Amino acid sequence: MKHKSHIWNFVRIGGVNRVNLNSGSDLQHLAELDQKLWTALSCPVNGLEIEPKTLQLIDSDDDGKIRVPEILAAVDWTLSLIKNPDDLLLRGQIMPVAAINDATEEGKILKASALQILSNLGKEGQESLSIAETSDVQAIFAQTLFNGDGVITESSAGEEQDKILIRDIIAVVGPVPDLSGADGVNMEKLNLFAGECKAYSDRIRFFEENKVEVMPYGDQTDEAYALYLRLKPKIEDYFLRCRLAAFDPESAETLNKMSDRIEFINHKNLTDCLSEIESFPIAKIQAGNKLNWSEALNPAWATFIMDFRQLVVGKSKTLAKEISEEEWATISKKFASYAQWKNRAEGVVAEPLGLEKVRAFLNSDGMERIIRLIEKDKTYEEETRNIFMVDKLVRYYTHLFTLLNNFITFSDFYSPDRKSIFQAGTLYFDQRSCDLCIKVTDMGKHNVIAAKSGICLVYCDCVSKKKGEKMTIVAAFTDGDVDNLEVGRNAVFYDNQGSDWDATITKIMENPISIRQAFWTPYRKMSKMISKQIEKFASSQDDKVNASASSGIEKAGDKTLQPSAGSAEVQGKAAPFDIGKFAGIFAAIGLAFAAIGAVLTQILTGFLSLTWWKMPLVVLGVILLISGPSMILAWLKLRKRNLAMVLDANGWAINARTTINIAFGATLTNLAKLPGGAKLDPRDPFRKRRNPLYTLLIMLIVAAVLYLLWYFGVFHTADNAGSVAIE
Repeated sequence: MKHKSHIWNFVRIGGVNRVNLNSGSDLQHLAELDQKLWTALSCPVNGLEIEPKTLQLIDSDDDGKIRVPEILAAVDWTLSLIKNPDDLLLRGQIMPVAAINDATEEGKILKASALQILSNLGKEGQESLSIAETSDVQAIFAQTLFNGDGVITESSAGEEQDKILIRDIIAVVGPVPDLSGADGVNMEKLNLFAGECKAYSDRIRFFEENKVEVMPYGDQTDEAYALYLRLKPKIEDYFLRCRLAAFDPESAETLNKMSDRIEFINHKNLTDCLSEIESFPIAKIQAGNKLNWSEALNPAWATFIMDFRQLVVGKSKTLAKEISEEEWATISKKFASYAQWKNRAEGVVAEPLGLEKVRAFLNSDGMERIIRLIEKDKTYEEETRNIFMVDKLVRYYTHLFTLLNNFITFSDFYSPDRKSIFQAGTLYFDQRSCDLCIKVTDMGKHNVIAAKSGICLVYCDCVSKKKGEKMTIVAAFTDGDVDNLEVGRNAVFYDNQGSDWDATITKIMENPISIRQAFWTPYRKMSKMISKQIEKFASSQDDKVNASASSGIEKAGDKTLQPSAGSAEVQGKAAPFDIGKFAGIFAAIGLAFAAIGAVLTQILTGFLSLTWWKMPLVVLGVILLISGPSMILAWLKLRKRNLAMVLDANGWAINARTTINIAFGATLTNLAKLPGGAKLDPRDPFRKRRNPLYTLLIMLIVAAVLYLLWYFGVFHTADNAGSVAIE
């Protein structure tokens, strides 16, 4: 018997044949559907309006993209664990525990884990699970001593000595969070603690074995070393100056000259000038001289030297009064071992525990006891993994079909009562709301790709002070007009959670919005052109007037500076008014107006010569001649608007056209309308008042034109033509 293939149902949406996922059977045979019939081949994990962790779980290779094989794997795994594949089409917010297929081994395990989750949450009688419940890891594991994560807390340790040791480990090397939320330790932290304790113990042992060398001055070595570090720069500076004086005996006087520096501080209170005095040499400079540290010392250093002598020199008669540079070098060498030991950093973090406690740990079986607890915890690893698998199943059960409807087919996007996962919210601006708003993840790609979509795109920077977040969105304007769209204008954006964002327009990609807008486009362009030319002409005339006025003022100033006799001569030579020239100009202007009038008269004569029913057709023809090309071009472009370009710029791989035609575009941008049953008072107290003189003037002009037409026999010609036609 020949195997019968699965029968798919397709529907024509957006100019493309798209598959309908109407049953669980469709999902079971999804791998058989040719990828060429899928609307998308990949989508990004981030920036979509769907539970983000669900997408991260589907993205098995963790590359930030979801592709067809990962979709198929998620569907197959989910269908293998639920009884009825049709349940996925419900898009419920909870998963009944009874929906798990316990006929399979894995299903039986996950059902038991689901019941365990409810038990841990104190909801034994509940028969369903939600994502909020399965994702609350701390609540699930709050009462568990061992949970398979390899982390041991105080509550996991039965013996008090183990509890104390865990606290010590956390104090020295820091905690690791347990699945229950409590602080604990794992194998890595235990090894780090043991290493620090051993390093600290070894450092102290080195000190104990080399105490004589390390502590050359006994218990006073540390105090002596501190004084040594304080005096070392000044004493070495002194001996260097003495060697310089020996090199150049004449420099000794310069090196010892202090009068200028003392004069600078002489008028001050010297107790406030210790920092300046400390900068002076420690003693008087002499060639090859020793440092006599019993007299004639810089008073700012005398106390430090006296304390250092008592600690280091002691009862030595040789060093009691003076010290040579070689003897100072010997003292420096004595401090070398102490400095090396003191600067060793091994085990410093374990030092607060004290040497006794550190060595007690190293000599006990404490590390082995903690290792046994960690290994015991890891025996529950499989149970914990199954609990996480239940969370994964609940997420797929509630969200997987939504992803399919926005990946395989864009039915959510084309549905009037749903939003697609790439629609981030609604933008309100210029008495309209735009429902097709998408988060922008790569502005560079949008500048290159999205411009080819044929959609009027408006980019906005959005800021939420409440959330403390910023983002960029692109809104598709698919109805209305573009008159008030300007970069820098402000709008308000509402995300899908209802939070409001301050939005500022940063970029506009202009494309036709509607045929209505295209109808008025030629007239708007003509109006702008005329306005521009008038402004240009007015500006040029204003410049000429200003230049002429400035020139006249300058000439008048020059005339006032000239002698009166000369003024008479100049006035006598002024150019006479050329009436012939101006007569020619006025004649030319008259001829131009006459020509224009003749043309208008011919047009009007021809128009009035028509029978009455042809006149509206002529007017309509003129309007179509002006607006028709613009409307036809807009109609062609509006039919080809393709959202795929915008989504591709956001990291999608769209496999089919995602057309936004005129009818569908009108549903994505909603214009302001009065609510049903609303009452409107048409009286506007602030409307512009019409001057009756203007109306009277227009009536007089119309009457004059009609009289002139009658006077020149235009109406008679039309009547005669009609009579001939009747005969």
